[in-house]
Amino acid sequence: MANVKYHFNTHSLKYERVVVTWRKRLLRVLGWLATAVVFGAFIMLFAYNFFDSPKEKRLRRQLDETTYQLELLKQRSEQIDAVLDDMQERDNTIYRVIFEAEPIPSTIREAGYGGLDRYRALRDNYNSDLIVDVTKKIDKLSKQLYVQSKSYDEVWELVKNKATMLASIPAIQPVANKDLTRVASGYGMRVHPIYKTVKLHAGMDFTAPVGTEIHSTGNGTVTKLEYDGRGYGNNVIINHGYGYESLYGHMSRIVVRPGQKISRGDLIGYVGNSGSSTGPHLHYEVRKNGNPVNPVNFYYSDLTPEEYEKMLEISARAGQSFD
Repeated sequence: MANVKYHFNTHSLKYERVVVTWRKRLLRVLGWLATAVVFGAFIMLFAYNFFDSPKEKRLRRQLDETTYQLELLKQRSEQIDAVLDDMQERDNTIYRVIFEAEPIPSTIREAGYGGLDRYRALRDNYNSDLIVDVTKKIDKLSKQLYVQSKSYDEVWELVKNKATMLASIPAIQPVANKDLTRVASGYGMRVHPIYKTVKLHAGMDFTAPVGTEIHSTGNGTVTKLEYDGRGYGNNVIINHGYGYESLYGHMSRIVVRPGQKISRGDLIGYVGNSGSSTGPHLHYEVRKNGNPVNPVNFYYSDLTPEEYEKMLEISARAGQSFD
């Protein structure tokens, strides 16, 4: 039986039964419901902020695992980068040097990949800094591996053409000089015989009688003939490919023509005394990419090690050149 409530009416001085209308009952119920909802919301908010749901725990474990894998990937990319650096160093300082190829500049190897907008879409991700860092590293490795792959393709072509290259590079003396007595002046700073000033002598002088045979020091193509009463006088330039040229000056007679294909040892002319010369001799130069280099470094095909050491000693002696 429901509890019956009474209240004392001070006007009638009687106890009267309290009648609760349906409206009051509804408001009371709604009040309790509102209180329960607010309290429940507070409990849920507290729980969501301080306790993880099973689903959140699972997602958090997955995020932690993803972060761990990204860290491992970053470490592995750094290890690969170190190995690639070693490969690049070997490529530039060993393989490309052996096959007479120019090293690849670091500006090409380290060139950027993409722009700032390339990684903008990754900035909104969880662990975005780590993701962007790893992505940049992988992009950089991809670019460097591509450059290195192209470099090895080039080196492989050089390997296949090694025999041709070795036959083309100037590698013998241009005149017969078995006893090494014809080396008159070497490469370096020398006193000019006419102006008596010290200047770079960009080749080697070989003394020999007028009419002594001059031979090409490597395979190539005759690119220039010049008949001049000054400078190198009657001279020939042969392009050997691979960036190499050789020059033969002060000749008395030239027996080749422009465009003619030449093999190592072929006769190209005779020693003379033309141009700015103080006596019969051959001025011989080797040029690499247009710049003179010391010819003594290339006599490896017709000298023994002992003869080569003697040639180095003779050519290094300071003195006066013949032109």
